[in-house]
Amino acid sequence: MLDAASIMTREVITAGPDATVGTIARLLTDNGISALPICDAAGKLLGMLSEGDLMRPFSQANEKRRSWWLTLVAEGTQLAPDFVKYISLDSRRARDLMQTDLVTASEGTSAPELAELMTSHKIKRVPILRDGKLVGIVSRADLVRAMARTPGELVDPLG
Repeated sequence: MLDAASIMTREVITAGPDATVGTIARLLTDNGISALPICDAAGKLLGMLSEGDLMRPFSQANEKRRSWWLTLVAEGTQLAPDFVKYISLDSRRARDLMQTDLVTASEGTSAPELAELMTSHKIKRVPILRDGKLVGIVSRADLVRAMARTPGELVDPLG
C-alpha cells in the first residue's frame, strides 16, 4: 500500500515566520501553489499559510471596501497593479496570518489515511513530519497522481 513517503512532494516551498505578505504572495504565485508551510530556521513546522489566509484580513476589516477589493483581484489572470502595490506596503508577517491548528502525518501514513484526513478535516494538503520537522507535503493532487499510477494501491484492504 502506498504511504506518504512514496507520494509526498519532498522539495516543499516554505517561508519563515517573519516573511512579509508580499513575499508570501510572490512565493505562491511564482510557484503556482495555493499554500505553504511556515517553518523556523531548523525546519520545525510552525503553521500553514494559504491564499485564503492572505485574503481573510480584507474580508474582516474592510467589509465596506469589499467592492474595491474585488475589483483589484478580478482584473484578469494577472494580479492587478494596485493590488500588488497594496500588498507590498502591507506590514503583516506570516506569523500574523498563518494557521497553527494543523493536521499533520508521518511518512508511514497510508494514502487512504491521508485521504481520510483531508476529507474529514476539509483540508487540501497534509504536512509530513519526521521528529517534528517538515520532510514533505501531500496534497490532493499528489493523491490523484498516485491513483492514476496505481489505482489498486489506494484501496484499504481493511476498509
